[in-house]
Amino acid sequence: MSKTLLLLANGFEAVEASVFTDVLGWNKWEGDGSTEVVTAGLHPQLTCTWNFQVAPEKQLVDLNLEDFDALAIPGGFEEAGFYEDAFSEPFQRVIQHFDANKKPIASICVASIMVAHSGVLKNRRATTYNHPTSKRSSQLKQYGVEVVKERIVTDDNIMTSSNPGTGFDVAFLLLERLTSKENTKNVKELMGF
Repeated sequence: MSKTLLLLANGFEAVEASVFTDVLGWNKWEGDGSTEVVTAGLHPQLTCTWNFQVAPEKQLVDLNLEDFDALAIPGGFEEAGFYEDAFSEPFQRVIQHFDANKKPIASICVASIMVAHSGVLKNRRATTYNHPTSKRSSQLKQYGVEVVKERIVTDDNIMTSSNPGTGFDVAFLLLERLTSKENTKNVKELMGF
């Protein structure tokens, strides 16, 4: 059984987190049964971007990162305080641990800014929220990242994406890494994709 850590910062977008719980959850019950998701954050209660309240299963401080095979990170809004947790030392150490161990890191939208802040994306390819009105691509570039204007960019073990609409695609890519193309195709079909 592979375990994925779903890292939740205050101000995260619920829809970006739910794609991981749904895809990996469908696999657990209807696919090959090999995936489990554990939600964790810095606080016992988190507030999503649109004020939805969430209680993560675990506190980050109580986890042994060696127990996990992959990391999934939803993005969020600066206005909702997302970067306060995202740029915190505990979050940065988690990202650095997964990258140092070459375990998959799947991020959606501006979560790539959090990943870049940890230093693991320097001189690597990535994307982030790239709507014409956004300055997030410029922010990502400041971390020494080769910014690629594509929906999803994979550089070795790190997956980044350009907007919330890529969420399911990123979650399915993570499932494929953790299981197989055939199993992922089966789960997608079961879910109506």
